[in-house]
Order: sequence, then structure tokens, then C-alpha cells
Amino acid sequence: MTLCALAAGVTPPAEMPGTTIIPPSPQRSGDPEAGYRYLLYGDMVGHGIPIEVYRKVNKTVSPDDLGRTGDSQGIPFMFNVVETANGVKVVAPTCLTCHAEKLNGQLIVGLGNNTYDHTREQSGTFRASDIMLQVGYGKNSAEWAAYSPLSRGYKAVGPYIRTAVRGVNPADKIFAALAAHRKADDLSWLDEPQFAIPTEVVPTDVPAWWLLKKKNALYYNALGRGDFARLSAASGMLTMTDSTEARRVDAHMVDVIAWIRTLEPPRYPFPIDAQLAAKGQVIFEDNCSECHGSYGETSTYPNRVVELATIGTDPLLAEVYQKYPEYHTWYNASWYAQEPHKAELAPTDGYIAPPLDGVWATAPYLHNGSVPTLDDLLNSPQRPAYWRRSFDNSDYDPAKLGWRYTVETARKKNEIYDTTLPGYGNGGHTFGDRLSADERRAVLEYLKTL
Repeated sequence: MTLCALAAGVTPPAEMPGTTIIPPSPQRSGDPEAGYRYLLYGDMVGHGIPIEVYRKVNKTVSPDDLGRTGDSQGIPFMFNVVETANGVKVVAPTCLTCHAEKLNGQLIVGLGNNTYDHTREQSGTFRASDIMLQVGYGKNSAEWAAYSPLSRGYKAVGPYIRTAVRGVNPADKIFAALAAHRKADDLSWLDEPQFAIPTEVVPTDVPAWWLLKKKNALYYNALGRGDFARLSAASGMLTMTDSTEARRVDAHMVDVIAWIRTLEPPRYPFPIDAQLAAKGQVIFEDNCSECHGSYGETSTYPNRVVELATIGTDPLLAEVYQKYPEYHTWYNASWYAQEPHKAELAPTDGYIAPPLDGVWATAPYLHNGSVPTLDDLLNSPQRPAYWRRSFDNSDYDPAKLGWRYTVETARKKNEIYDTTLPGYGNGGHTFGDRLSADERRAVLEYLKTL
């Protein structure tokens, strides 16, 4: 069999050269409805900009994409209004800053944000906000106390998280910068970083939430093991005071994870050639299922990590945790790794082959978002070295399954993806090159059905 070959109905082998299967970990059960409420109205980030200041600066009301009521109505979907411990209502970022996106005009909660611009340094914005808050309320005010942890967090990570191009996410670097400023035992803040913060900004494409229900490990290199709620609760490190606040967030994240497990991918909105898709299913099951799983009534998913030497995709994300072990060492000694419901970070030397449910909607492709369409992914010689999309999420190409793009000759602007940069490479995963043009077309048609 080929690397990704599995005849229909055959159970995947336990071992396969160049790969490792990740076993499941015990997970807590939660209340999905409570999780969704917390996602919309909760205080995972418990500090923010006082709502009076936010409304003064942002005079327009955003479309109410989430149907929220009360103070959060009209607030952009990536923020929420929460009341801090000292009674101040603030606008604070939420999980949906990264984990919601529009596609063909519709907001899809759980689709990774692929348009955000992390090429800009945000520290200066918060320095200006500091002055506004100090003049308006004073440094001894409740408003300043409700706001200052957010400013402190952003100013600490801001200089380290700028990406080279728009659309990719620096999540791993955000974690590294925040970990450097947190004590491991009680998560309290350190004004000076306790270890050097890496210079590399490794880009990632935010994965779809609806894939989580199949996963035995989180993150592209299967780094996150153990309790998923505990792993996800670390997002609150931006503003939390200490592990007391982390415990509060952790208790709610159990319900959020329960809700995420109920998510289903959006259906492909354009016509599908059923006869061609059926041919594509056979080709897919003969060439791809051993890594990416099978779909339908007898679905399987092996949770298989493929070594760098085999997969050949850009190695920087996998290598950075080997190069800077202090970060996973910090996590594994921190409150997050303590019983009960512990989690850990366990680096691998490869990337996990993801489930492909709703893959048509998740452009761009590869872990760093370096390939604009599935058609390009399955035919590596045609992948562009420099490409540009409109960042209009209605500008979808139903023929190539991904973003319409123009081929460029160099990165003249941050909206041009440059695959020659470290971490941004578009090589590897060349298994589709073995197929004929007609076979690739059939596989693409089948992928529309997942």
C-alpha cells in the first residue's frame, strides 16, 4: 500500500512506517447549552476596555451576527461585554476572535479566522488607551483596575507576534510570550520574562472546531494531550490574576468543549456531481484514508502523526518546540498540568493528518495556510510561490475549492503570501501528485461531500 492507502472496509494497521498513532485521553463531560452561553456571554478573558470608552471610540454598531441581547448586542462577534470583579462592565476578547469567520456572507462559529491581520504591532494602540484611561479615570480607579491587565498582556506579547503576511495566526508565539511572564505554580504575573522569548513567529492556519470531536490530541503537531478543557483554558492567561481565576475558567471550559463536540461542518453550498463524487470516494479510500480516515456510516479516524521526513511540509512549527523546550517544560510544571484533569504538552517530530470533515470550507491549506485551494494541494507543482487573495470571504472558487487568487512575483505587500519565508513554505504532502488529472478532479468532487 502507499503511504495513505486503505482499501474500503480494511481496518487501519496499528503501526505504519514513519507514523505514530496518538491514543485517546480521558475527557470530562459537560453541558453543551451552558457552554454555548459561556461562549457568547462568558468571561474567559475577565478584563477589558470599559464599555463607555469602547462606545466613545467605536461610534458605529456592528451587525448582531450572534443574536446576542443586552450589553453585548451590537458588539463585534469576537468581543463580549463582561462585568469584572470590581463591578466595571468591559469589552473583552473571546474565543471567537480566532474561532469564528464569515464564509459566503454567513458567520460560521467554529470556522477558523483566516482574514485577521497580525502584521501590525498593537502595543502602540494600548499605550494610547492607557493615557485615555488614566486621564479619564485615574490609575486608582476601578476602571483602570478592570482595564490594566488587558493592556499589560497585549504590550507583553505585541512585539513578538507580528506575522509576515495577513491571514495566518501566531497562537504558538502568544502562548510562549505569556508563559514567559507567568509563574508556573500559581500563574501570577511576572513583569520581566523568566526566559528568552523566541524570535521566530511561526504562522498557523486556525483549524475548524468541528474536527475536535475526532481528535485525541490538540494542535497541528499533536502537542496538546490530556484534558482538552484544561488545555483550552490556557487562553485566559492574557489577563488572569492567578490560578484562582484559571480554575474558574477551567470549570466553564468543560461545558464549552462539550458544545464544540456537537458542531457539524457546513454543507457544501454548490452543486455536486454525485457520479463523479462516487468515483472520487473509491480513489480517496485507496490513497488517503489510512491517514485522514474514512467517512460515512463506517467512519474511522486513526489520529496518525506523520514524521517530517515523510510528510515533507514546512518543519518550523514542529521544530520550534524541540528548539525551545523551556515552553513545554514550563507548561508541564504549571497549574495546568496538575491533577485532577491534568493536561500536558508533548512535542512530536511531525504533524497529525487531520480529519477532513468540511474541508471544502477551511481554505487555505496545510498547517501554515500556504496553499490557497485544495486543487493546488493535490497538485503540488502548480502551487504558487507568491499569491494574493481579496480577503472577501465570498470570493470562493467552487472549481478549485478554496480562495480565488492571483499569482504574484514577489511579496510587495503584507497581503501577498510569501512561501519562501521560514515557516511559510508550501512544500510537502505531495501524495496527490501520483494521481492523474481526472482522478484528482474526482477526489475534489468527493471532498465536497464531507
